[in-house]
Amino acid sequence: MEIKINEDFKTEEILEYIRDNLPDSLLANGYDSAIIGIASGFDSGRVVYSITKMLEICMRDLSVDVEEAMEWLEYNTFGAFVGDYTPIYIYDYLV
Repeated sequence: MEIKINEDFKTEEILEYIRDNLPDSLLANGYDSAIIGIASGFDSGRVVYSITKMLEICMRDLSVDVEEAMEWLEYNTFGAFVGDYTPIYIYDYLV
């Protein structure tokens, strides 16, 4: 297995890697460009999303402000548990 540096990964390459190596992983529809990684360890195989990037996508797609986008995401996405491979959403702006 070849490991690449983050800058080399593009969204389609990440999705291809997930399809080929982690077929049970679940994706948040419409937010592929917000994927920032894949969890390892206890949460191995779970796709990790940037909440900041998801907010930007949501604001653009729904034509809403940041508060409305966060409310929509919290209700429709972040609060949904769909099994062991439920995606992980992180506040990457804290890093």
